[in-house]
Amino acid sequence: MTSLLDSVRYSTLASYSWEQPRLLLLMPLVPLLFVVRWILARRRRSRLGVAFVAGQLPRDWSTLLRFVPDVMLALSLCFGIVALARPQRTDERVVQTGEGIDILLVVDVSGSMELQDLRPNRLEAAKRVAREFIDGRQGDRIGLVVFAGDAYSLAPLTTDYDLLRDDLQSLRLGMIPNDGTAIGTALGVATNRLRDSRSRTKVCILISDGENTAGSLDPLTSAQLAHAYGLKLYTIGLGQDGIVPYGTDAAGRPRYVDTRLDETTMRQLAQAGEGRFFRATDNAGLRQIFSQINRYEKSEIKQTRYRNTQDYYRTYLFWCVGLWLLWLALKNTFLTNALED
Repeated sequence: MTSLLDSVRYSTLASYSWEQPRLLLLMPLVPLLFVVRWILARRRRSRLGVAFVAGQLPRDWSTLLRFVPDVMLALSLCFGIVALARPQRTDERVVQTGEGIDILLVVDVSGSMELQDLRPNRLEAAKRVAREFIDGRQGDRIGLVVFAGDAYSLAPLTTDYDLLRDDLQSLRLGMIPNDGTAIGTALGVATNRLRDSRSRTKVCILISDGENTAGSLDPLTSAQLAHAYGLKLYTIGLGQDGIVPYGTDAAGRPRYVDTRLDETTMRQLAQAGEGRFFRATDNAGLRQIFSQINRYEKSEIKQTRYRNTQDYYRTYLFWCVGLWLLWLALKNTFLTNALED
């Protein structure tokens, strides 16, 4: 009985999806049928021009009971329309199968990343595009290594992309006190992080804007060691060569510095890691590079959707038939004016 009463609640009706929703448009026609019947009955009714009583007949609330059969019939028709519209609820379950890949982002946070040939500066541009890259991955474990004069693993390999975005957003210039560009050390930390991975594909993406000026580990040796552990290495060189803007002086005038990327070493690192070298001189170029890497390194993740659809029309069909039988029963009682029908 409780389930029957719950079925007529507004919240229950609103929770359904409908197989034939257009049939619900027939609902306003139900009261119209009774109006048409009343008009036709009024036209056919015979009238006597004789007044049996003087004045008006007294009115009583019990006279409204004669409308109860019509109300039962109207409700029966409405529930019949609801049943025909096929109320349903669908439970959808998604099961992922397959194997993702392990990706490690190695980001330079040295002082030269403050240069403004990329907007607003090199580091912020790299963070923005790396975040977009993370948004485009699914089912892959991604980690984060940062370096300047030293290198640290900031985020382990994880599928918690929200946590990874927060770690990426926290990157700032000067977060590593020892300034410089220790590319070899950074690749060594990345190798230590990925060497025990059981993934079939292990990818390291190195983002830097300078040449190796710190650390005791040779970059090329680090790249070869990484390749020995099965890492594929992509290197991205940031910025333009030559005179580029670098903040403002005390008088508010723009400052410029001369900068140059060691492109030869970056190419050698990518070649040793069987990856590719990319050069990004502006924001659009950096975004395009990450889009290319995203296309190259695809994980084989398959999604299987299970849909379980349950019909609820039987409940409303029960209401329809029950009220119809009640209407037939009431037709044979004092509630119905036999002369009108």
